[in-house]
Amino acid sequence: MQITFADTIPAGISIVARVVDQDTLPGDLERPIAEGARAARFKGRAGQVFDGFAEREGAVVRVALAGAGEKGDEARLANLEKAGAGLAAKYACSGSDSLAVELGGLSAEEAAAVLMGVRLRTWRYDRYRTKMKDEQKVTLDKVIAVGAVDGAEAAWTDAAAVADGVELTKELVTEPANVIYPESFVERVKGPFEKAGLKVRVLDVDEMTKLGMGALLGVGQGSDRPSRLLVVEWNGGVKGARPTAFVGKGVTFDTGGISLKPGPGMGDMKWDMGGAGAVAGAMLALARRKAKANVVAVMGLVENMPDGKAMRPGDVVTTMSGQTVEVLNTDAEGRLVLCDAITWVQKEYDPVAIVDFATLTGAILISLGTEHAGLFSNDDGLADSLLRAGRESGDKLWRMPLAPAYDKLLDSPIADMQNIGPREGGSITAAQFLQRFVDKGRAWAHCDIAGMVWAAKPGATWGKGATGYGVRLIDRYVRDTLES
Repeated sequence: MQITFADTIPAGISIVARVVDQDTLPGDLERPIAEGARAARFKGRAGQVFDGFAEREGAVVRVALAGAGEKGDEARLANLEKAGAGLAAKYACSGSDSLAVELGGLSAEEAAAVLMGVRLRTWRYDRYRTKMKDEQKVTLDKVIAVGAVDGAEAAWTDAAAVADGVELTKELVTEPANVIYPESFVERVKGPFEKAGLKVRVLDVDEMTKLGMGALLGVGQGSDRPSRLLVVEWNGGVKGARPTAFVGKGVTFDTGGISLKPGPGMGDMKWDMGGAGAVAGAMLALARRKAKANVVAVMGLVENMPDGKAMRPGDVVTTMSGQTVEVLNTDAEGRLVLCDAITWVQKEYDPVAIVDFATLTGAILISLGTEHAGLFSNDDGLADSLLRAGRESGDKLWRMPLAPAYDKLLDSPIADMQNIGPREGGSITAAQFLQRFVDKGRAWAHCDIAGMVWAAKPGATWGKGATGYGVRLIDRYVRDTLES
C-alpha cells in the first residue's frame, strides 16, 4: 500500500474520511452527512464507521466518519488504529483505489496510529486465489494523509518499518507447508534481512550434529526436509555490548510425529512456526527503523513428520546442554527445538536476557483463550517490562506461574527428564522444561503464543487468519527497555 501526505485533498478522490471522537460530530459537516450519522446512531465508538454522500465543488463525494472513541481514553492510540482499520475493512474491496483521510487535530503519533490501522487491516494474501469475483478483490492501494501536523510523516516512516515486520510475519504464517519449510523459510527472509543490514547465519544438519543438538535434530529426523538453525544479528546499540536474544520455535509443519495428531484441524499446523515468524518479522522491523539496540534472534526450523526414521515415544535424546530427555510424546516437540536453540545462543552470545516465542501448547488456549498469550519468567523485572510492552502494543500477555512443585512432574526414571508432565498444568510444565536449559542467573522469559498467531475471525487490525502477533510486542519492548 502507498501512503502519502498532502496539505489538501487531491482532485479526483472519491472517498474522504475524517477521524471523529466519540459523541463529537464536527460542526462543519454537510447537513446530509451530519443528519445521516445521527439517524444511523453513529456515536464515534472506536472502529465504528458511517458514510454518506455529499456534493463538493460540483462533484459527488463519499464522506466517511471513523470513530476514535473517547479522547481521554488511555487506549487512545489503539482506538485510533481501530479507526483506521475500520476504514480499511469497509473500503478495501469497495472498487475505489484511493482514500483520503483528514488527520488535522491529531498529534504525529496519533496520525501514524490511524495509518497503521489502515495498512494492517488492508493486508490480505490472495496469491493462491484465482477465481475471486471483482467485489472480493482488494482495490484500495493508495491512502493520502491530509492536513497532518509536522512530524507525522517521520512518525509514519518509523511505524511503517514495524508494519513491514508484521506483514512479513503474516506472510510466513499464512503460506502452506509445501511452500514454507526449513530451507525455504531461510530463503524467503534472507534477502530482505540482508538488504535491511541484518547479519544472517545458517547452521545446517551437519553443523548442528557436531554441536550435539540431539533434541532439535530428533524432531526433524522423520522429515525429508532438513532442519536449520537461522541466526540473525542487529547491532545498532553500543559497540561490543551484550545483546538481548529472541528465540523462535519454527516447526513449519507439525503432524505430531509418531504421536500423530487427529486429522481434523491438522492443516492448521502450518502455523506452528508462528514463534519463528514473529521473531523474523520483529528483526526486520528493528533493522528498518534502525533500532539503537543489540539484538540476536535464533529460529529453530524443523518439520515434524512420521516415517521410518522418526523419533519414537520412549526414545531418549541428548541435548546440546548434555542433559538427556526421555521423549514420551513426539507431539511435545517444540520444547525440544527450543531447548537446543536456547543452549546454543547462551554459549555463542552470552545474552543479557532471553525471550522465546512459541506456539507451544494447546493448554494455554484452555487457560487464556485467544485474548492473551501466556508469559512465564524467572525474572520479575523482565516480566514486568514484557507485560507493559504487551499492553502498549496490543499484543497482550498474562503472567503464569513457575514453581519447583511443577518441575518435579518432569522427572524421568531413566533420563534427566521427560518431555511431558501430566495432563494438568500442561503449559506450566512445558515452561518448566525450558527453564532447565537456562543458565543460572540468566534473565529469561517464555511466551506461549499458541492462541494468538491465527484468528478464526477478523480482529481489530487483521482479517481472518494470520494476526502478526509478537512483532509489535518485541518492537515495543526494545523501544522501552533497550533503547530508553
